[in-house]
Amino acid sequence: MSHTPLPDHIPQALRDCFSAQRAAFQNARCPSLQERRQDLRALHRLLLENRDALVDAVNQDFGCRSRFETLMTELLQGQEAALDAIKHLPSWMKRQRRALDITQYPLASAYVMPQPLGVIGIVVPWNFPIGMAVQPMIAALAAGNRVMVKMSENSAHLARLLQSLLPRYFAADKVSLFQDAGEDGQSVGPLFTQLPFNHLFFTGSPQTGKAVMANCAANLTPVTLELGGKSPAIVAPDYPLDTAAERIMWVKMLNAGQICTNVDYLFVPEGQEQAFISHAQKILARRYPDLLNGDYTAIIDQRQYERLQAMLADAMAQGAQAVPLMPGHTGDPARRIMAPIALLNVHDGMQVMQREIFGPLLPIRTYRQKEDVVQYINDRPNPLALYLFSHERSLQDYYLSQTLSGGVTLNDTLLHAGQHSLPFGGVGASGMGHYHGREGFLTFSKLRPVFQQGLLRTVDFLQPPYGGLASKMLSVMLWRNR
Repeated sequence: MSHTPLPDHIPQALRDCFSAQRAAFQNARCPSLQERRQDLRALHRLLLENRDALVDAVNQDFGCRSRFETLMTELLQGQEAALDAIKHLPSWMKRQRRALDITQYPLASAYVMPQPLGVIGIVVPWNFPIGMAVQPMIAALAAGNRVMVKMSENSAHLARLLQSLLPRYFAADKVSLFQDAGEDGQSVGPLFTQLPFNHLFFTGSPQTGKAVMANCAANLTPVTLELGGKSPAIVAPDYPLDTAAERIMWVKMLNAGQICTNVDYLFVPEGQEQAFISHAQKILARRYPDLLNGDYTAIIDQRQYERLQAMLADAMAQGAQAVPLMPGHTGDPARRIMAPIALLNVHDGMQVMQREIFGPLLPIRTYRQKEDVVQYINDRPNPLALYLFSHERSLQDYYLSQTLSGGVTLNDTLLHAGQHSLPFGGVGASGMGHYHGREGFLTFSKLRPVFQQGLLRTVDFLQPPYGGLASKMLSVMLWRNR
């Protein structure tokens, strides 16, 4: 099959890799179950056999990344996802029989067969650089595709390590990985997304997501965008405030808040904001006796650290009350360790209420009526996640039916994103498309519909002239569908 030549302005390394992967796919368009499982086992082995090196590389990129959190949120999740895909792959690959239209019943048959798309591009963010490379890669390999990965500029140590490791586990025409900086030191991200991939998977900011989508549009490349936004948490009056504080602060401190599905702002019933803060302070004093002992992660780089400090200063200048959630702990600016801070008296003119925070700042709003909360959420772009703390089924149903978000965790935070049986993805401004588990397999597959005619053709009895038998049969069909 001939293809349009790749543009000369795209770096030679990218063009060569893409061409090699495209040719390899043309020569082996439908990998067997055994081959796909071998690929997934190879990826699992890469994570297992190089655990310490991977953890160390991520730590170098962050300056200080909790070893425990890297193991739990990235390596454990990646290993589990690979094993889950290996287990379920036979059922995912099966042809799915479909019902027949009445004009074809009963001798014909219909089914859909999942087929690989070809060469998949994956653009990886810096906040979970192992997990966000591995999770979509698992889905793409399970679906029988070839994969090219572009790492973040903030993941240079990890990218170099993976570049050295991957050839031990995969041929370059199966999986290849690129650092963000090219030979000239410039970012290759915009050029990477101009390649005519069969599907491109991007995780990052909405602003960059728009540019990625524009690049893909030139090649009619379908995209999955995992973006983010401002994800709210709501504590209902019936829910124990201390338990809510414990679970909210767990995710707010995880990775120093640098998670796209983190709690970006919090609703508590009017009059309970001080009680929430008191609970949060007690919880954090117990969990983090020392912010500098390695259990707490640094802000990824100086630019992000200064951005968070500017957001805090902007809120305070506009009347917000900044309440340290760990009094006496100031963090360490030199190491970009930022102590968590709650913000009271916030309003929509502040940057913390306009932009995704991606750090350990927690704006707290109060409410009287649930309708006010729903109105506030619905007046803004759809969030990637929503967290409701309530034991009342009617209240759960109200918030679920009256709002729209990428995903939901009830009576906890974040955990819906770690379930392999649940699809993960945004909606509207928080993204498009799904992955994880079966939905990831389907994202990187073409569900090809197939109709097979039987020995007798029903429509032969519906041929002109339309009097007699044809009219009688059509009348029966219409009657049955009345």
